[in-house]
Amino acid sequence: GMGGMGGFQSANPMDIFESFFGGGFGGFGGMGGQSERTRPGENETYELQIDFLDAVFGCKKELEVMRLTGCKTCTSSGMKPGTKPSNCSMCQGTGQLIQAVRTPLGAFQQVTTCNRCEGAGQSFTPCDRCGGDGRERETKRIQLTVPAGIDNGARLRVKGEGNAGRRGAPPGDLIVFIRVKDHAELRRDGIDIHSDIDISYVDAILGSLVKVTTVDGPVELKIPPGTQPGTTLLMAKRGVPRLGANNVRGNHNVHVRVSIPKQLGSDERKLVEQLKELQAKARVGPFRF
Repeated sequence: GMGGMGGFQSANPMDIFESFFGGGFGGFGGMGGQSERTRPGENETYELQIDFLDAVFGCKKELEVMRLTGCKTCTSSGMKPGTKPSNCSMCQGTGQLIQAVRTPLGAFQQVTTCNRCEGAGQSFTPCDRCGGDGRERETKRIQLTVPAGIDNGARLRVKGEGNAGRRGAPPGDLIVFIRVKDHAELRRDGIDIHSDIDISYVDAILGSLVKVTTVDGPVELKIPPGTQPGTTLLMAKRGVPRLGANNVRGNHNVHVRVSIPKQLGSDERKLVEQLKELQAKARVGPFRF
C-alpha cells in the first residue's frame, strides 16, 4: 500500500484535478500560479448610454473613468520611500511554497503562491499613501470611438485602460457596456429598421406621397394606389450599416396602417354613397347584392 509515504499529507482524490489545472505540481515541471509580479491588473467596467442614431452611425464619446493607477509616492512599488525590502521569511524570497501531497495516484509536490508576500518574494514597510498596494484610485478621461452599427448590449474593450497591475505588472482593460436609447418612431431589428405610418382610406385607394422619418432624416415615400391595410413598403438601404462593413446597409420597412373614420360629414357621406352605387353598377354576372 501507501504506508511508506507517511511523511505526506493525505488529499481528497477530487483535489488532484483541481491541482492539475490550478496550482500545478513540482513533479511536472514545477508549474506555479501567477505571482503578483506578473498578474495583470483587474479589468474595469463602464456602462455607456448612447442615442439611437449614435448607435446607427457611430460617434465619439469622452468617458470619465475611476480606476486604480500606480501610486505616485512609492512609484508603484508599494514600499515606503527611504526603506529597503528584505526576503520573505516564509518562502525565502522565492515567492512560492512547495507542499508535499499524498494521493491514491502517488506522491506529488504542489507549488502555490506564498500567502505572506503574495508571490513578491519580499517583505517591506508599506507606503503610507497606498497601504502597500502600489496603486491608488484616480479619475481619467478617455476618448472612445463607438463604431457604426453597434447594438444594444454590445461590449467594447479598450486595451490597457483598466486598473494598473501591482508592482509594475501590466494593466487590465476597460470593458464598456453599450446601452442604446429607444427612438420615438423607429425600431431596430439587427441591421433593419421598422416604423409605422398612418394614411387615410382615400390615400390608400388613390395613392399618395408621404414623408417618412428615417435614420437619414425625412424621406418621401410613394404610397401605391390600392394599398391594403397591413402592407409593408420597403425602403432599400435606408437601414443600419453592418458592424465592421459600413458599405453594407439594411433596409427600412414601413408598415402601413389605414385609418377608417368612425363618423363622416354629410358631404363626405354622400360621396361615399355615390361610390358605393358606382361599385354596384360595375358588378357583372347574374347575381347582384
